[in-house]
Amino acid sequence: MEHKKLRVGIAGYGVVGKRRHLYVDKNPNLKVVAVCDQHLKEGGQLEGEIHCHSDYRKLLEEKLDVLLVSLPNYLAPEVTIAGFERGLHVFCEKPPGRNVEDITRVIEAEKKHPGLILKYGFNHRYHGSVKAALRIIQSGEMGSIVNMRGVYGKSKIIPFEGGWRAERQYAGGGILLDQGIHMVDLMRLFCGDFRKVVSIVSNDYWKHDVEDNAYVIMEDERGRVAMLHSTATQWQHTFSLDIALDAGYLELSGILSGSKSYGEERLHIGRRDEADTGATREEVITYLNDPSWGDEIDEFANAIVHGAAIQSGSSNDALETMKLVYRIYCADEGWKKRYNLSSPD
Repeated sequence: MEHKKLRVGIAGYGVVGKRRHLYVDKNPNLKVVAVCDQHLKEGGQLEGEIHCHSDYRKLLEEKLDVLLVSLPNYLAPEVTIAGFERGLHVFCEKPPGRNVEDITRVIEAEKKHPGLILKYGFNHRYHGSVKAALRIIQSGEMGSIVNMRGVYGKSKIIPFEGGWRAERQYAGGGILLDQGIHMVDLMRLFCGDFRKVVSIVSNDYWKHDVEDNAYVIMEDERGRVAMLHSTATQWQHTFSLDIALDAGYLELSGILSGSKSYGEERLHIGRRDEADTGATREEVITYLNDPSWGDEIDEFANAIVHGAAIQSGSSNDALETMKLVYRIYCADEGWKKRYNLSSPD
């Protein structure tokens, strides 16, 4: 006898919402029964008798167990909290909101509903190259981290319908908050918290009221330095993260994505030796499949059904990563003053 599946509603049925739908369908414990998007016709249906709504409030009137939130930054906290109030488990895409206050409000609502699961979609942690690099670092086989350098960039801040990503009142931030937050999260994953942040934040090229470049240097509690360039003026889309360790290096290059524009995902593993030119042995692993979207959904479902812990993407992960993003903004005194930002420290 087939067990009863959890009924899932998806708030925001654009590119990401549709992709999440694919992986929900692959999980034996979940079933999408309704979706909402401003472009959908109220009262319509998708294949499979999936109900359509044009407003998330109508979606929440459906008989649901789970809510997936894939909405603009200014709506994500509001809809996540509304999901809790309806007794729903919630999976929300990154970023968790426009600012630290948004995620703080969500956490307060989460505390009022301790039986409900909340997970945020920081899917880069689930990529093959990232998981392999983390295993090597945690094993200690190549010693401790010395420093790291990361570049994550694309060629513009995409003005989706309504232009919300390029407008501070709706987005809260630009390229750093939208895309660079993934690299910030990975640097936290590998190093932990950072005690010192220096930055230059700029919107000089695209002239939006959100940043198109953030140049960052951070130091952690052990004195290890991480450098980050988050950019919307990278004419060839780029993802790279170089990690120097005592006994070698790890280079993560490319990231598998829906656009396929960041190149092949590879992990370069170099072993240090005494040669003047550096390492003479390098292993290169190429990843042809992206398991991240499915693995995130499976972990979320497992937490609901079996009480398993959320390994990555908890509300605390989201809060600490958002705090670091805003520490980066506020480390540039001119940027902080210009937009009247408050430091989370």
